[in-house]
Amino acid sequence: MPASDVVFTFSYLSWQAAADRGWFGSEDRLALGLLAHERVERLLVCDQARSLPVMLLRDLQTPRKARDAAHFPASESAQLLRPARWRREYPTSIAGVERACAAYDRALRRGAKQMGLDEPAVITANPLIAGFAKLDWAGPVTFYLTDDWLAYHPLRRWWPAFEESFARVRSRGRRVGAVSTPALARVAPSGPSAVVPNGLDPQEWLGTPHPPAWAAELREHGPLLVYAGTLDSRLDVPALLALARGLPEATLVLVGPLLDAHHLAPLQAQPNIQVRPPLERAEITGLVRAADVGLIPHDDLPLTRAMSPLKLYEYLAAGLPVVAADLPPVRGVHSSVRLADRPAAYVEAARAALAAGRASEAQRAEFIAHNSWRARHDKLLDLALA
Repeated sequence: MPASDVVFTFSYLSWQAAADRGWFGSEDRLALGLLAHERVERLLVCDQARSLPVMLLRDLQTPRKARDAAHFPASESAQLLRPARWRREYPTSIAGVERACAAYDRALRRGAKQMGLDEPAVITANPLIAGFAKLDWAGPVTFYLTDDWLAYHPLRRWWPAFEESFARVRSRGRRVGAVSTPALARVAPSGPSAVVPNGLDPQEWLGTPHPPAWAAELREHGPLLVYAGTLDSRLDVPALLALARGLPEATLVLVGPLLDAHHLAPLQAQPNIQVRPPLERAEITGLVRAADVGLIPHDDLPLTRAMSPLKLYEYLAAGLPVVAADLPPVRGVHSSVRLADRPAAYVEAARAALAAGRASEAQRAEFIAHNSWRARHDKLLDLALA
């Protein structure tokens, strides 16, 4: 199959921001994957447009070591575009968004022309660029939908603009690759589409685990149940309390950035629940490999119904049995996943998970091989380059 030229645009990220957060997100992994994929001949990676004053200030404030770690491997076949604008955020009016996206479109066109790209395929993770940017100089345009943007409350001011963008995606017959069926249904594309769930980096899960010392100490006293992810209002607090009280011999550890302390405050009084700060990536994989059960105790919300939980695939890559909320993206992924639809059901599911134990090394290796990021990117490129 001949290689193609590709333009990829982040959503609200930059190459530097993706590096700063450890390349764990869907679009972060896609940017890295496209750089090395043999079906991509030349690649233009495009940051989200940034405020010029803010961009210059951050460049000055970012330590040299961090800049070096995030250095883009520029070459004749790969370039990074960093568009700038005066305004820090997108306007919220439809007319304002149109102007901002038109300016970004012109910047992409200039960048592609400088590289000599002739009608490249465009893959964009940006929910506004996906519909508002005309991109009439490019080849096929694919919207890579990593979240339900119409359920993400921090961006509520732009929901009308997202609705209009999705309508234009439909009217233009653009392609859509979404991480889940509910996310795809939110856009309801008229053109070709595919569900492309999140995936795994096999190298992270096939090496020797190095869990934090405190994790090993906790396991000496009983089973270790782990939730690794953002600690916010998506978490089902009654379910976590029921788990902790129903399994007093176990320890529940919640690890990640604490974004909603008020929501999680009732957990503080429970002695066998620990809330811990974020860990480095290697420690996260070590912790998950050392645990007994992986938890996904999400409330049933539009956002959680549309996401493809990265942690689900990582728990299974570690060989863990999983106890998860009964939500569409989790159903049918693997027989080791036990679903719960109420607090008491979490306790029953956790007991069954502990009784079943971990997957064998052969089963773990098979799951990793079938759910790699490479396999996901192959599927997305089948859609975007067809």
